Amino acid sequence: MTDTATHPLYQVDSFTKKPFAGNPAAVCLTEGPADEVWMQRVAAEMNLSETAFLHPGDDGWNLRWFTPALEVDLCGHATLAAAHVLWNERGSTNEPLRFSTRSGGLTARRLDHPHGSIELDFPIRAQEEVDDHWTAERLALALGESPVYLGRSMEDYLAVFDDPEKVLGLRPDIKQMRAFTIRGVIVTAPSRGEEWDFVSRFFAPGAGIDEDPVTGSAHCCLGPYWAARFDRDELVGYQASKRGGRVGVKVCGERVLLRGDAVTIIRGELTG
Repeated sequence: MTDTATHPLYQVDSFTKKPFAGNPAAVCLTEGPADEVWMQRVAAEMNLSETAFLHPGDDGWNLRWFTPALEVDLCGHATLAAAHVLWNERGSTNEPLRFSTRSGGLTARRLDHPHGSIELDFPIRAQEEVDDHWTAERLALALGESPVYLGRSMEDYLAVFDDPEKVLGLRPDIKQMRAFTIRGVIVTAPSRGEEWDFVSRFFAPGAGIDEDPVTGSAHCCLGPYWAARFDRDELVGYQASKRGGRVGVKVCGERVLLRGDAVTIIRGELTG
């Protein structure tokens, strides 16, 4: 990577049909593998919850995701943004799009579907109940409310509440939450409306993000949990951050199909 290198760069709002909602991600295209230190510096410069880096691979595209603080293993909204950029900004005709990532092979397909025009095929993030009362008490103290159920996936805690208003009203102590050696905490409750089935929020101070606007990877855990609760495999979730976003979910065995829309906000060029 030289000082005079330039790279196509886009900012995309994911899991929304309108600008300035959903979750913003940067998408940077490079000709080949990029230096990790450089990618981390770019992600810190963009200062979004995720920056995706794409370059051509043997069977599609190589894809990596960085927060302003670190590289992550799985990211839904930046993958959605990457697929949107390849189809709508770069003119790709590949169907499906194939991505090689730290979480294995992922695919994206275009849809004509009410819950999203792009469908991502992601791995399930199964969770199990936490049987540690001390941890549960510490987390309840950090959240400011006691969940009716606490689970843990390989990356996150899952805190379930019985009332969506409790999820919307949470004002967690982020400093206390940083003490947990996990990526983040998913909080969720069943919805009382008909537009979606459940609501959620996601706090990830361990990854450098106090609250993520809309988190596709969290729905890899939320999907199977609520599918079992509602006894059906197709659901719609609403992530109730300030920006807000809707995620369609379909559970298929050990995979989760995430459905959403995206809109380009910025088209540009990265120098350096």
